[in-house]
Amino acid sequence: MTALPILYSFRRCPYAMRARMAVVVSGVHVELREVILRAKPPEMLAASPKGTVPVLLLPDGRVLEESLDIMRWALAQSDPMGWLTHDDQNLILATDGPFKIALDHYKYPHRYDLTDGTVHRDAALAHLGDLNDRLATAPYLSGARPAFTDIALFPFVRQFAATDAEWFAALPLPALQSWLTALVGSDLFVQIMTRYPAWKAGDPPVHFP
Repeated sequence: MTALPILYSFRRCPYAMRARMAVVVSGVHVELREVILRAKPPEMLAASPKGTVPVLLLPDGRVLEESLDIMRWALAQSDPMGWLTHDDQNLILATDGPFKIALDHYKYPHRYDLTDGTVHRDAALAHLGDLNDRLATAPYLSGARPAFTDIALFPFVRQFAATDAEWFAALPLPALQSWLTALVGSDLFVQIMTRYPAWKAGDPPVHFP
């Protein structure tokens, strides 16, 4: 039997979420190894010393350590939904960069010696407003159906919204809120949020999806 690629993941990590979503849509099968971040398995650290998830270890020995690279690798094998036709790298960089920095300061202010994260929350709103404007004419950033850009951004917008769900729900961002609701409620998201026990050496492989 041909060895499967090994995907180290953590269920709640937004980077791992988007990688798992692309893997599922591609139809590529991997061996999933769920990680507890406070007790990272030495096998993962040997493959990727930086110690963050997701990590994809390919049968030929190559290691992909970035979620976007894992997404693009999976979809390069098979892209039945045409996700790669809408890969807005500038928008993704803006989300992974300035928006994510603001999100972290908003969600975890005490990590940064802040009394609260309000200033950073409000700074992130400009990006959300831009997304809302882009979504005003179509349900997804890619048009009628979600594609690469939607999935790359969505876990971080979800994380922002969940930090203060009542406040977020009251924002005048109806198109963005509808987009988020649709993705959170999708069968794809439900599938990739299945709970798996933490992996340890010697466990039988978990085939995913």
